[in-house]
Amino acid sequence: MTREPADATDPKSRLWLCDVLWQLGCVQFGDFTLGRTVRNSPVYLNPKLLISSPSALSRVASLIDSELETAMAMRNQQVTPFEAIAGVPIGGLHVATALSLRTDVPLVYARPDPPGQHGRPHIEGVYRPGQVTLIVDDLAAGGGSLVETATRLRQAALVVRDAVVLVEREQGATRRLKEIGVRLHPILTLDVLLNYLHNAGHIAQPDYERSMEYLLREGEALSEFD
Repeated sequence: MTREPADATDPKSRLWLCDVLWQLGCVQFGDFTLGRTVRNSPVYLNPKLLISSPSALSRVASLIDSELETAMAMRNQQVTPFEAIAGVPIGGLHVATALSLRTDVPLVYARPDPPGQHGRPHIEGVYRPGQVTLIVDDLAAGGGSLVETATRLRQAALVVRDAVVLVEREQGATRRLKEIGVRLHPILTLDVLLNYLHNAGHIAQPDYERSMEYLLREGEALSEFD
């Protein structure tokens, strides 16, 4: 899934997605701490706002479908053909539902355990053991939710080899998934998103510089573990 679009106005363009995320207010600047991975980040992403634009969500599903078809058609196949789509609650479920409707591939999801309770994974939807299942999420940071979803699906005898996300914050998700044998395929990375929005004149220079410096520090911190 490495094709770069030639025209940002093309509905199948990754750069079109940058514009949509900006127009819907999915990109914000300030000082944000979210969970254990994202701490004091100068940039916050909320792709869940895509649900407010049915046309945009539909076009996002078309974009993902196009990228997946290209990846599966490669001689060195980058995505294993799948028989089910698993959305990661909550944000990933919206994108996964749109993709399921677009591709006519059945949708499932792993329901989280209630607080303090851990048992046999409960998978919503109709499936059979051995089905190859594609995980879909809207955003990846450290990869915890993706890893948890992959683990629960595998405990239910589903086969998980690939996951696709709209935006990868480049804070460890790719490496964590690789460790459990899952390939992560981002439609956008945070640096591509920021560079495009900056070049388009949407982002003030101080916000852009702080965000890029943050990404550089995070990248250096991750490289210490390689």
